[in-house]
Amino acid sequence: MARISAAKDKELNLVKLGVAVRARRTALELSQEALADGAEIDRSHMGKIERGERNVTFLNIVRIAMALRCKPSDLLTDAGL
Repeated sequence: MARISAAKDKELNLVKLGVAVRARRTALELSQEALADGAEIDRSHMGKIERGERNVTFLNIVRIAMALRCKPSDLLTDAGL
């Protein structure tokens, strides 16, 4: 059972990160498409990141943070990670 619980924790962390990305994006009044363009990530992939459906690579976290004018650690802190 611990393995199933660990998997759900990982998925929850992806959702938390997605919520943090969306919150910063909306605070900056950026569209999802504008953020995706700024981060050089496909818009549909960005949507999946915001919904917690994609495991985000470190490089993409850095790109997203740069497009949101913050540090990657700020996104992780906002997500409670």
